[in-house]
Amino acid sequence: MATIGRAESQRVWLTDPIGRMLAWAAASHGRAVAVLLVVSLLAIVPGFFTVPPIDRDETRFAQATKQMVETGDFIDIRYQDQVRYKKPVGIYWLQAGAVMAGEALGIPNARTRIWLYRLPSLIGAAGAVLLTYWTALAFVPRRYALLAGLMLAGSILLVVEARLAKTDAALLFAVVATMGALARAYLGRVAPDGKGGASGTGGGLSSLGLSLIFWTALAAGVLLKGPVIVLVAGLTVITLVIYDRSARFLLALRPEIGIPWFILLVLPWFLAIVGRAGESFFAESVGRDMLPKLVTGQEGHGAPPGYYLLLFWVTFWPAAPLALMAAPDVFADWRERPVRFLLAWLVPSWIVFELVMTKLPHYVLPLYPAIAILIARAIRDGALSGSPWLKRSTLWWPLVAILVPIAGIVALGVMRHQLGLLAWPFGAAAMIFGFMAWRYYDADGAEKSLVRAVAAAVLVMIAFVGIIAPSLRPLFPSATIARVLPMDDCDYRIMSAAGYHEPSLVFLLGTSIKLTDGAGAAELLRGGYCRFALVESREQRAFAQRAEAIGLRYALGPRVEGINTNSGRAVSIAVYRAGKAP
Repeated sequence: MATIGRAESQRVWLTDPIGRMLAWAAASHGRAVAVLLVVSLLAIVPGFFTVPPIDRDETRFAQATKQMVETGDFIDIRYQDQVRYKKPVGIYWLQAGAVMAGEALGIPNARTRIWLYRLPSLIGAAGAVLLTYWTALAFVPRRYALLAGLMLAGSILLVVEARLAKTDAALLFAVVATMGALARAYLGRVAPDGKGGASGTGGGLSSLGLSLIFWTALAAGVLLKGPVIVLVAGLTVITLVIYDRSARFLLALRPEIGIPWFILLVLPWFLAIVGRAGESFFAESVGRDMLPKLVTGQEGHGAPPGYYLLLFWVTFWPAAPLALMAAPDVFADWRERPVRFLLAWLVPSWIVFELVMTKLPHYVLPLYPAIAILIARAIRDGALSGSPWLKRSTLWWPLVAILVPIAGIVALGVMRHQLGLLAWPFGAAAMIFGFMAWRYYDADGAEKSLVRAVAAAVLVMIAFVGIIAPSLRPLFPSATIARVLPMDDCDYRIMSAAGYHEPSLVFLLGTSIKLTDGAGAAELLRGGYCRFALVESREQRAFAQRAEAIGLRYALGPRVEGINTNSGRAVSIAVYRAGKAP
């Protein structure tokens, strides 16, 4: 009988591996967490250590953190000699902690290892996936909470942000923790004694425990990115209070304890930076950063309303087609208390982001967990729309899985004249899983198709980001310059850059590098042998004219050809060194 039982179990595994895998993973919280963590790391880690520093936001954050570590000043935020008060200090502290830990562990050149600065983003992204699972447990059983976590783990926007040394993945972690606690307070899923939940799906924490999670996460979000987390949580609360005509659910968050705790966490740094910078802190952070974003498209990032809705199909791939099919059920049930909370989380903030003139893809990332949970709820109820027109959206699974690897291989062929053969098996597997997710949707249903689509997303990340992107060296001129710059007998190099002023150059070559023009670069070479000038072709004539005028003797080093990813222009950068002309 035991032999027959084992044979039957093996047969079921062979005939329904995805169903059995979901059942196995949903059998306990430990298994679900382990699966989500593994999927998150498989999606994030490829390319995490090997993709060079990316301009401009990532390297601006990393350089400001590096200067904190160099100076030991963890209050002020600076990029070279300029103050950088656009964001609060939270992400810089996290990155500085990672870098100093790397130095303590003996990692060579830790301060220019960009992956150390990315660690808070990786941890934040993986943590946000797990917190999405935890938050979903207040709405759906474990199996469907697992699906919600998988949707976020595979989403293109999250896995991109997880690889960048900036605020958004860490902010997402704080937002989901905040909203998970708020959801339990609103739905009454609070255990007064902390030993058991009222609903059996999402409880287990006392009111004091939820209060500490909510207010601590809210404070962390403020220290990471200022008012964004307050906007998301605040609009949710305001919407619910207006609809319910009651704010009693907020009492479960113990504001009499939580508000002083929040102030205690947030206020010290703000007092310290205002004491250091005075009014210039608010002038920079509010007057020159936050307020202009509301009315103008800063740095060329303006877009009309509807931008995020259009981009959603790419940024929330592969789960985006399921969102479309879940929409009719969601809006039919919007009066139900759980759905009302999720819509209050999603809709008001989405509208605000669409109306704000400055738009970047990651602004709506804190709203994606709510979408994932709404989809998971519709899957649980078997309520995904059966409309043939809506089902056609699943064709997006194989299309993206085909287009992204092919585009990467073509780019590698054009830029490096390489075939990228190592990426081919992963790209082919992604195409197969994407095709199967679409082809067998009617037969196997949303759950299994989603798992196949997430597998396709992971394989796309391995092929494109893990294998192809690090080989696209023309896209990373600063990394090439740092690699080919002569060291010789110089203990200390004095450098200038003319024309090419990207933050990655400052991060990799040193805070003291002088960003100037061609004439200024020639002047700097007058001082001695261990001086270098990096001159972009547009500044070549000014450099040569000034060098001739002052009788400068110099030697031409390597020339770096590449592409400035921010401007889209080709760049040609010559390395000059003080010394005898050839």
